[in-house]
Amino acid sequence: MEGLRERLIGRTLLVVACSVIIMLAIITYFIFQAGLPLIVRLGLDDFLFNPHWMPAEKGGSFGIGAMVLGSLWVTLGALIVGVPLGLAVAVFSAELAPEWLSTVIRPAIQLLAGIPSVIYGFVGLTVLVPWVRAHLGGPGLSVLTAAVVLGIMILPNIISISEDALRAVPPAYREGALALGSTRWQMIWRVLIPAARSGIAASVILGMGRALGETMAVIMMIGNSLQVPRSLLDPATTMTSNIGLEMAYASGEHREALFATGVVLFVFIMVLNLAANTVSRRRVKS
Repeated sequence: MEGLRERLIGRTLLVVACSVIIMLAIITYFIFQAGLPLIVRLGLDDFLFNPHWMPAEKGGSFGIGAMVLGSLWVTLGALIVGVPLGLAVAVFSAELAPEWLSTVIRPAIQLLAGIPSVIYGFVGLTVLVPWVRAHLGGPGLSVLTAAVVLGIMILPNIISISEDALRAVPPAYREGALALGSTRWQMIWRVLIPAARSGIAASVILGMGRALGETMAVIMMIGNSLQVPRSLLDPATTMTSNIGLEMAYASGEHREALFATGVVLFVFIMVLNLAANTVSRRRVKS
């Protein structure tokens, strides 16, 4: 009876796993089938690097160069905000905080991950945008405000994975460094963080994927201007925000171009996830 139950559970889990793979394959086929023909017609160079997106004009212009640059600017800004802060919190929680405080920090970080992105956008609109407009100039809705909000949104990914990586470092590393006369900070900076660098790198890559794929908060914060951003205070747009804004009324080649943008975004995210998995496996082997 026990063996029958184990076989039933195993086959059920196999069916669930296969269904996930099948759904992913269907989504991949649907996106590529709808978007790849336009990329082939236009050419990958023209589609990726042409900054002019004018689908309403006769003949249409479907270049996503401005969106790609906007996505890269916002993602890089989010990493500049989120990585140092997230790593600092992870080090504090794993090494410096008393146990009772760590048990408070971890659920708080998980709660931060569960907040809907529209709430982040709403808080940014009511607090951050007026402050930037008053003190730094510009319209307020800009690359800077979107990057700050995204930097806060990727904190749970960076903190949780980095903390797990730090806690996985063998105690002998800490004890050996302290026994050789290192201070607590020297042990953390020169021994602990280098030993956990693969896990920290994986957290950064996953945070980058989250920032690159975020839609709602970016739509609310970036200004949605189809121009190449010249500074952090300029409005811009990203690939995800443009898809979210225009898909409802797009048709014909315009709709194909949005799906083609989704193909590019899909490839970017898959590359980042594969890189994160590769780095994580390297950490396990080491």
